[in-house]
Amino acid sequence: MLDIKLLREKPDFVRQRLASRGRGDEAHLSEIAALDERRRKLLAEGDALKAQRNQVSKEIGQLKSKGQNADAQMAAMKTVGDRIAAIDREVAEVDASLQGLLLMIPNLPHESIPKGRDSADNPEVRKWGEPAKFAFQPKPHWEIGEKLGILDFARATKISGSGFILYKGAGARLERGLINFLLDLHTGEHGFTEISPPFLINRNAMIGTGQLPKFEEDMYRLRDDELYLAPTAEVPVANIHREEILREDQLPIYYCAYTPCFRREAGAAGKDTRGMIRVHQFDKVELIKFVKPEASYDELEKMVANAERVLQLLGLHYRVVLLCTGDMGFASAKTYDIEVWAPGQNAYLEVSSCSNCEDFQARRASIRFKGADGKNRFVHILNGSGTALARLYVALLETYQQADGSVKLPEVLAPYMGGLREIRTG
Repeated sequence: MLDIKLLREKPDFVRQRLASRGRGDEAHLSEIAALDERRRKLLAEGDALKAQRNQVSKEIGQLKSKGQNADAQMAAMKTVGDRIAAIDREVAEVDASLQGLLLMIPNLPHESIPKGRDSADNPEVRKWGEPAKFAFQPKPHWEIGEKLGILDFARATKISGSGFILYKGAGARLERGLINFLLDLHTGEHGFTEISPPFLINRNAMIGTGQLPKFEEDMYRLRDDELYLAPTAEVPVANIHREEILREDQLPIYYCAYTPCFRREAGAAGKDTRGMIRVHQFDKVELIKFVKPEASYDELEKMVANAERVLQLLGLHYRVVLLCTGDMGFASAKTYDIEVWAPGQNAYLEVSSCSNCEDFQARRASIRFKGADGKNRFVHILNGSGTALARLYVALLETYQQADGSVKLPEVLAPYMGGLREIRTG
């Protein structure tokens, strides 16, 4: 959530930065400005009336102590009291309207973000490795997985509908092995503390990270409770310190967590319907950082490097892109995407998105720290996929496929696969 003081004191700056996203927030901003002005006028009137009431109350006490009549003053104060009560009610209504509008305004892009309309305008930052070369036409992962008997999309559809995956045998073990590999890497080498959070999340937590109210149609919600299935571990983990004031010496805090992720993909009908590129349930290991504001952009670069390390150890070719203003997420001030090469798709697939949300989420969740000067400041919150499956799984199958239909496994995964170094039929 944006600071109302920033909207009040630098309205043209806010409008310019939001306009770079290609959004039409002008009406909301105008309404916020009008409500903010109305609120301040009401508070000023209320404070003046309360001061008047306090002064007249003293006068009434003095008159009564002298045995004099104070009926006129008391009648006037009843009118004043009624007006104060009416002001308090109106302030509460204005606050609710103001809060609702502020929750719909996205974060401001950092000044370093290039202006653009969509993913076609995202500049490439760097590449690592080379695309795998084949002496045969590489197959897509769904053909590889079904022939090996490790993926069964037809039965997943029978159980849950389209957009779900059934892993079998060595395929299920590979999924589990990848999750454990990711957790071990980030906790053992990168200094993150492992978290195992709830997978059901309340509305306040969803609002805190920006999923609600803007993206409610993309979320799975329980019918009888106001609980949502986790769309990403970012939501429960970023809310761990909700409504807390941290000590400065606690920062930075690094957390990582595995969760399944559930997304309706309501706006993505007809896209990538084959295989496991766009599904309603997938696994992910998420990285979360709570840091001091002055360190947050250095911490973002470190987070990207941590996510890149995953692909380097697995020997997968990838590229890093910087998201332009028109392609950024709602809560982000700056985002890098890491895209792995999938030979069977002849395309790059996003497997990690690392974002600095600055204090946007911290304001929504009221997460602060007490600085050396004794003042409470909002932390900066960063999130990143470290990384996401199933696209990592796709890249592995398609990159390491062999002419006979088998799939070799990177050496780093051998401990997680019981020493298994290739998957083949039978």
